[in-house]
Amino acid sequence: MKITQGFVGEHAVFYAQFSHLEKTVPTARRLDEVQVQAAFLAAALESHAGLENELLFDSLEPRLGAQSGPLAVMRAEHDEIKGSFSRFPQLQTLDEAQNLLLHVVAVAREHFAKEEQILYPMAEQVLGEETLIQLGR
Repeated sequence: MKITQGFVGEHAVFYAQFSHLEKTVPTARRLDEVQVQAAFLAAALESHAGLENELLFDSLEPRLGAQSGPLAVMRAEHDEIKGSFSRFPQLQTLDEAQNLLLHVVAVAREHFAKEEQILYPMAEQVLGEETLIQLGR
């Protein structure tokens, strides 16, 4: 399986989690409840982003560069999402936590769309099928 296919499969699981959070977070009644949901999502997204950075982005970097262009945008968005999660322990109100978690979900949805529509097709062209299969292993 190509690594890009594996990442799209992971995205599908995240989309289900995002939909669940979009339904349940607005009705949460306690700050700690939202913080726990954020912690679960943070752990999963951090693992996903780490694999993308280490395997796919590092492989694309020699051909696409790292200082500007799609890889710079993708890495900046990974950092933005991670930075947002780091704010949860300091939040004081339920409303703040709800708004931040729903913001992170929206940013992650947009980020995944960019990967699926722009970066992964670019990786298919630049790296080729054999390399993507090797990375998938």
